[in-house]
Amino acid sequence: MARPSKGNSKNQQAIAKPFLKWAGGKGKLIEQLVNFFPLEMTTGQLTKYAEPFIGGGALYFHVAQNYPQIEEFFISDCNQQLVLAYQTIQQNVDDLVDFLSQLQQKYYCLDKDEQKDLFYQQRLKFNQNVTEINLEKFSKLWIKQTGLLIFLNRTCFNGLFRVNSKGEFNVPFGDYKNPKICDAENLKLVANLLARTQIRFGDFTASNNFIDSATFAYFDPPYRPLNKTSSFTSYAQGDFNDREQSRLAGYFRLLNNKKATLMLSNSDPKNVDEDDSFFEKIYKDFRIERVSAARMINSKASKRGKINELLIMNY
Repeated sequence: MARPSKGNSKNQQAIAKPFLKWAGGKGKLIEQLVNFFPLEMTTGQLTKYAEPFIGGGALYFHVAQNYPQIEEFFISDCNQQLVLAYQTIQQNVDDLVDFLSQLQQKYYCLDKDEQKDLFYQQRLKFNQNVTEINLEKFSKLWIKQTGLLIFLNRTCFNGLFRVNSKGEFNVPFGDYKNPKICDAENLKLVANLLARTQIRFGDFTASNNFIDSATFAYFDPPYRPLNKTSSFTSYAQGDFNDREQSRLAGYFRLLNNKKATLMLSNSDPKNVDEDDSFFEKIYKDFRIERVSAARMINSKASKRGKINELLIMNY
């Protein structure tokens, strides 16, 4: 099993971290995931990395800073606003930092009720901007929209990104004291990594032209709900239902035929139903392991705790 290089261990301040808090983020699972990395990640046989469901990007940031033999990177997502944020940081991080710095200064000068009012004003602007943005051409509106996304992520309840059926961000205000809205140093570190990364908007198949036999690809799709109440609407319009899970399994097999090296995470149905073999069936030809993770997306503390997740690999 692969072990990461030491990277920037002498200067922890120089390590880029996810710039958004994201539901299902893998920050606390990185050590377990790395234990299952293929040996080829350190021997030079794998020189490309792809993460089609980028989300907060915790594993991407880890790989990009700890595996110097990986030369090419690809990330994508079906959440347009998320992809826009990565593209904005890649293309103009300085103006984004200026926007966030001003917004943070304004926020800190307000009392709690005024902060709440500002939050809902900015949430409305964010939702109004969605239909006005040209996703094909960079503009100043990209700066504003990405800044609002980061602002909302820092100040909303539980740091969730959730949209309703109309695609509108609908998470309520969160009661935090002086949240760090503008992390200039980290954003600039993130921009340095993104400078050597292809960023695409689209579903997981958008990665097909990039992924080949020299690629390690990690898939972290929306998890299959363990029960009818465990899912929190959606982080993008449209549902990732069992049909989509099966379509992803078909794509996994297609990439396996291309000799790519593949890892995929998902929920473990056997946490609640020992007879539910959904993933064993659709990934029947692949290796399935279980790792222990903390269930964080629940408003009731009593329902949070350790739970098994699946790791599916073709090696």
